[in-house]
Amino acid sequence: MSLTVAIQMDPVESIDIDGDSSFVLGLEAQRRGHSLYHYQPQDLSLRDGKVSARCRPLRFARQHGAHAELGASEVIDLSKLDVILMRQDPPFDMSYITATHLLEHIHPKTLVVNDPMEVRNAPEKLFVTHFPDLMPPTLITCDREEITAFRDEFKDIIVKPLFGNGGVGVFHIKPGDENLNSLLEIFTELYREPIIIQQYLPAVREGDKRIILIDGRPAGALNRVPAEGEARSNMHVGGRPDKSGLTPRDLEICEAIGPTLKEKGMIFVGIDVIGDVMTEINVTSPTGLQEIDRYDDVCLEAEIWDAIEQRYAEVHGK
Repeated sequence: MSLTVAIQMDPVESIDIDGDSSFVLGLEAQRRGHSLYHYQPQDLSLRDGKVSARCRPLRFARQHGAHAELGASEVIDLSKLDVILMRQDPPFDMSYITATHLLEHIHPKTLVVNDPMEVRNAPEKLFVTHFPDLMPPTLITCDREEITAFRDEFKDIIVKPLFGNGGVGVFHIKPGDENLNSLLEIFTELYREPIIIQQYLPAVREGDKRIILIDGRPAGALNRVPAEGEARSNMHVGGRPDKSGLTPRDLEICEAIGPTLKEKGMIFVGIDVIGDVMTEINVTSPTGLQEIDRYDDVCLEAEIWDAIEQRYAEVHGK
């Protein structure tokens, strides 16, 4: 099966080829004989019901300083392509939402991974709230009195923007910390959306586990340990990646959410687990493939492409 694939993502010139998941997805596509194009979300157009994008042919190579060869740009009717990987980084803002609306015009004939309508309906910190028994105590609100009452109950809390990403704007408010009101004032100025407040989980010091699910089944895991003096485990703010297996509780969580992910066409998903609870379901552009590949001697990108090709064949009756 030879497919024509477009990767909708941020500029390819600056990606980290040793850590970027989109990069290895592209390499695996090439290995299978698929042809690649690249475009950014701002390159999308909708006219008279036809979705197009100004694309450039793309060729990846695992070579530092020369990892992406881009051809001349051309406007392509995206309905003529076979697969689109929607891989631009969050934030999950109106630009992101608009891209999902545009791509919905061509999905599933052109298979968009993940399903754009379902991505739009599943922002990380909100989608997870549909599984309350798997989460830590969580409050989503703008109401100061509700926030105060939550803090009075749990003492040690995390405050973060509802649609943030990469650990940006995440604050650990310890018991006795007098900065909560000032922080809420800043959040009110910066964001129109409610704030998310959660009970602080001391288990984060042992790591924030990223579990990859492929078509609803757990495929591998990576532990991310916060740096000393840091409450966030994100690797770009100093978190240390460690090898990790899947515990019985991890498998229980995956078993609970897997059928829903599969039903919604979420082929590639990353969930975050701290201790025994799930904190996020990442459906926009999950990461972690390369680290898990190296630790476990696997090739998760190949498993993802197996799932994509199977879904494409089902849609087109092949």
